[in-house]
Amino acid sequence: MTALRSLAFNLFFLVFSLLLAIAYLPLLALPRRFLWAGARFWIRGLYAALRLICGLGHRIEGSEHLPRGAGIVAAKHQSAWDTLVFMLILDAPVMVLKRELLWIPFFGWYLRRLDMLAVDRAGGAAALHDLLRQARARVAEGRQIVIFPEGTRTPPGTRRRYQPGVAALYRELGLPVVPVALDSGLYWRRRAFTKRPGTIVLKALPPIPPGLERAAFMRRLQTAIDEESERLGR
Repeated sequence: MTALRSLAFNLFFLVFSLLLAIAYLPLLALPRRFLWAGARFWIRGLYAALRLICGLGHRIEGSEHLPRGAGIVAAKHQSAWDTLVFMLILDAPVMVLKRELLWIPFFGWYLRRLDMLAVDRAGGAAALHDLLRQARARVAEGRQIVIFPEGTRTPPGTRRRYQPGVAALYRELGLPVVPVALDSGLYWRRRAFTKRPGTIVLKALPPIPPGLERAAFMRRLQTAIDEESERLGR
């Protein structure tokens, strides 16, 4: 039954996304707020289908810790589900993502229009400098930077070394960082066809204040995210 429901959802995802990708083309020429509204409609539609077809819902905890103006959010990354949810729970998030996503027809065009932060993973110091330049501009607009410090999806219960980009953003922007734990990988795993029924929990934790030394910040961030994610996954 889970396989059949997952097949139905995947078909819905493809058809729904393709239809909206075409229908939204005029929004590229309009003020950005119209595309934000369209993106949120798409995500709500996908989450509704997950709930109705697959029996997979979600719950947000600790929302009082999320920034309402400029801020940094550092989240665990276990599933494709994680890449969508922040568009719903933050005011105007800027996702840090790999540059290759901008090359995808339709999808990449919309990411560019929403001014997401695209990073060249092989770019070294130059790529980091460009990331910080873009981040300063987005923060000046009062937007929230969302970064997945592991850099890729990680299975539940697995710990991966955090990448230096989050520490650079923390130092350069001088803003608190909100750690976010989640357990989405228990239900929608990396490259997995099936979506298991249940309730994904995303938990925002108390912000880490600015001003910590780099090593202390990284230890505190990784401990908070990994330990809470593991607790949620039990």
